[in-house]
Amino acid sequence: MSFTLIQQATPRLHRSELAVPGSNPTFMEKSAKSAADVIFLDLEDAVAPDDKEKARTNIIQALNEIDWGNKTMMIRINGLDTHYMYRDVVDIVEACPRLDMILIPKVGVPADVYAIDVLVTQIEQAKKRDKAIGFEVLIETALGMANVEAIAQSSKRLEAMSFGVADYAASARARSTVIGGVNQDYSVLTDKDEGGNRQTHWQDPWLFAQNRMLVACRAYGLRPIDGPFGDFSDPDGYVSAAKRCAALGFEGKWAIHPTQIELANDVFTPSEAEVTKARRILEAMEEAAKAGRGAVSLDGRLIDIASIRMAEALIEKANAMASK
Repeated sequence: MSFTLIQQATPRLHRSELAVPGSNPTFMEKSAKSAADVIFLDLEDAVAPDDKEKARTNIIQALNEIDWGNKTMMIRINGLDTHYMYRDVVDIVEACPRLDMILIPKVGVPADVYAIDVLVTQIEQAKKRDKAIGFEVLIETALGMANVEAIAQSSKRLEAMSFGVADYAASARARSTVIGGVNQDYSVLTDKDEGGNRQTHWQDPWLFAQNRMLVACRAYGLRPIDGPFGDFSDPDGYVSAAKRCAALGFEGKWAIHPTQIELANDVFTPSEAEVTKARRILEAMEEAAKAGRGAVSLDGRLIDIASIRMAEALIEKANAMASK
């Protein structure tokens, strides 16, 4: 291990992150009864310019009047390049003690996060808020991805990063037809076999970007979250995209439709077999420590410190889900 120790972000259950437009009070009421771990009430892309102020009022009322249970409540503010942003932050943070986090869109450089941090810190001090607000940032531009490691270190409030595939694809000029989907042209053609036949293997065009953001998150103690999958009529496509991210090490995925919530929760919930194995690893470690043995083995395999840390992380997640 490095002598440099990185403080981990505030732990939260973050398997599913439901997007809810702030312009629709009915959707907000329904979302409170959903199984989503995290809900963000949207002031940005889901709200037309003429509805921005009304959406802000709707969100303040919803945060203060609806019973959200133990969900993590977040707002997505408008971009720093708009005149809506400062009022989003000031009006809602001042009026809503239930607010847990702010989602900052299209972050390109660390100074973007710093600007919101300064504003939120002043509000918290003025209003004597007991609970510090956390940040999640959207990495959805080429600039943001180029600076992702620096952004990951930009604020002590920062807890998570989301990969915003749609705007990222536009920024990178990618040929994308489905938000979060794949493209048949992004493929590898095999050499000819003895019969002269060749096979085409589709590839994941988002793998590099997702993996780069993941590494920045894990290096600096943040939660990596995958963004939207646009075709909510294709549950198989959503699950496939979610499983790819889960395999990499992501903690959750956005849901832009209520039908995607359970899909995300299922994919990012450790299986019973995984939890059982993790518990056995920790039990074997404890028994070895009591016996004074330096080496720990289970089922004929040596258990190293990395395996123990992964087991501890998995059990911590399972316990958080059990207490929900």
